[in-house]
Amino acid sequence: MKWQEVQQIYPNQFVKFEVLHFEETENQEVIDDVAVIGPVSDEEATRELLSSREKTLVYHTSKDQVIVKIRKNVGLRRNL
Repeated sequence: MKWQEVQQIYPNQFVKFEVLHFEETENQEVIDDVAVIGPVSDEEATRELLSSREKTLVYHTSKDQVIVKIRKNVGLRRNL
């Protein structure tokens, strides 16, 4: 399902979904196709997001696009 369809079905609320397709740019993923799991209350949104794994996300439908910033793991170096 496209993000615009999700916005129409679940206006102005958090939604939990699985990512089906995304476009990757330099340091972000723009997600354009999702499988909706269901709406999430405002009180539960953070807890649901923190417990999400793999390709599952929680996002608010007021946003025009689903954009996830990619952070590279930077190892710490010790001077010996």
